[in-house]
Amino acid sequence: MIIFFIVFVLFLLIGIPISISIGASAVIGCLWLGYPLLVIGQKMVFGIDSFLLIAIPLFILAGNLMNAGKLTERIFNFANALVGWIPGGLAHANIVASLIFAGMSGSAAADAGGLGTIEMEAMTSKGYDKDFSAAVTSASSVVGPIFPPSIPLIIYGSIASVSVSKLFVGGVVPALLMVVSMMLLTFIIALKKGYPRERFNLKKLGIEFLNSVLSIVTPLIILSGFAAGWFTPTEASCVAVIYALVIAGLVYRTLDFKAFIKCVLDSAITSANTLLIIGTSTLFTYVMVKEGISGQLADFILGINSNPRIVVFTINIVLLILGMFMEPGAILTLMLPVLLPIAQRLQFDLVYFGVIVVLNLMIGQVTPPFGVCLFITSDIAKIRLERLYKAIVPFLIPLVFVLFLCIYCEPLITWLPNLILGE
Repeated sequence: MIIFFIVFVLFLLIGIPISISIGASAVIGCLWLGYPLLVIGQKMVFGIDSFLLIAIPLFILAGNLMNAGKLTERIFNFANALVGWIPGGLAHANIVASLIFAGMSGSAAADAGGLGTIEMEAMTSKGYDKDFSAAVTSASSVVGPIFPPSIPLIIYGSIASVSVSKLFVGGVVPALLMVVSMMLLTFIIALKKGYPRERFNLKKLGIEFLNSVLSIVTPLIILSGFAAGWFTPTEASCVAVIYALVIAGLVYRTLDFKAFIKCVLDSAITSANTLLIIGTSTLFTYVMVKEGISGQLADFILGINSNPRIVVFTINIVLLILGMFMEPGAILTLMLPVLLPIAQRLQFDLVYFGVIVVLNLMIGQVTPPFGVCLFITSDIAKIRLERLYKAIVPFLIPLVFVLFLCIYCEPLITWLPNLILGE
């Protein structure tokens, strides 16, 4: 097992992709420990052989279709008309647009890479600093995997055997708190730096609402479907794709066949990478569980301190650090066999536990030095990472504040799903 972990860390350090690092170290571990070769293929296939996981490529495709069909531009224009009158208006529009787009893609990377391009161009053209624009875009992209739908919550629900519908609804209040806290910080920064705002125009708001209404109701359709029991998360992903195709291809006519094919190919590549990580991580965790490592780690963590508040604080520190270096899907697949027994022994609500775990990992995605979303926005904004590192730090404060608020006030997560879907 020592060789098993040394190989994994070594592969990561020399720059091998995370999916290959996990898979190669797991295979070496299996061979060293004398496992049958048949186990390798079986466990990798078993890891992705789930009806629920079909939702992942479909939500990725839905987000890409929205971007390619220029529906994100309509969303941003509406958000600007809605909150652009606040000091630092375009920055607030950036955050609100991310919340709306979160109801379509479920991915922080899709938000940062698609909507982020439009947002940063608009902000810099109006005199906002590049590093501030990139920081707002990076921080607001974290909302994507918290507000439903959410690809990381789908992975968590699949592994933990928890209702994904409840996880989705449980993310609504934390996502809204994140938006409000980031807008408050943006307001303070805008006043200090004298960033511009637009005059409120009710007529313009009405026009932009009508132009974007078919896009902004997507989250409401998905949430209403869960609440009414019309469809499962997997079926919701199908609805999202069909809806995106209809409004982009037939209603607005902004998506042609060539763009559609490109969306399908891009989504296939992204999905393949995500599912390969899940498959190889499943093999990795199988070896850990088989050799008793997961149980030993759980006992070690509980042995340090059995106070639930201290334990959950420790878990969050570990996840935050891991989130800076690794993909959320890989961390969930690798760590949940260790963390779920701890959560069950301490009698945590698994919906509550899932939302705080994913929220923690998402904050890691925008935490220096290796947050994935930082690399995406740095590339789009064409600024050095060092500048972005400095600019993102203030936005980590409201995000971490909301995380700990949710950790120590469980009803913020559990109240809404219990109200809508029942206990």
